[in-house]
Amino acid sequence: MAAPARIAIFPGSFDPPTNGHLDLIDRAARLHDRVVVGVLRNTGKHPFFSVDDRVAMLKEMFANRPEIEVVTFDGLLVDFARAARASVVVRGVRSAADLEYERQMALTNRHLDPSVETMLLLPSAEVGHVSSTLVREIASLGGSVRGLVPASVESWIVNRPRAAGVQKV
Repeated sequence: MAAPARIAIFPGSFDPPTNGHLDLIDRAARLHDRVVVGVLRNTGKHPFFSVDDRVAMLKEMFANRPEIEVVTFDGLLVDFARAARASVVVRGVRSAADLEYERQMALTNRHLDPSVETMLLLPSAEVGHVSSTLVREIASLGGSVRGLVPASVESWIVNRPRAAGVQKV
């Protein structure tokens, strides 16, 4: 009898997806049979890109990777994990502040569903400083995001409609 598939979820806003996300998703895929990348629908935020655009970017990034699925979700993370039949939530930790926040979330999720574990991964040194917030700020100010995001995402950023007076990347 075959062992059940090891399924992990990798949740986030991915606004936009970065090389840091790519690094962590690649590494999670080496540790699990399948990774479900969950793009959070958060109506309380004003995103740089729509949820549909973020999903399209991620699907483009992983088009040749059948072990990586991209979906949207809202609501509780443990409910998303259950729906994906995942036993692991993969999260990235870049700093001590991230660690404290992720520790609190992991313990809360364990309280809500003890069958869902949280795996914290450190990003590779080359991308450990990259965040979507940093990329959005650089892009909004007309700077180049080359090397911070995959080339396909850079194209989305370059071609994103701009407010009057803001330079293209």
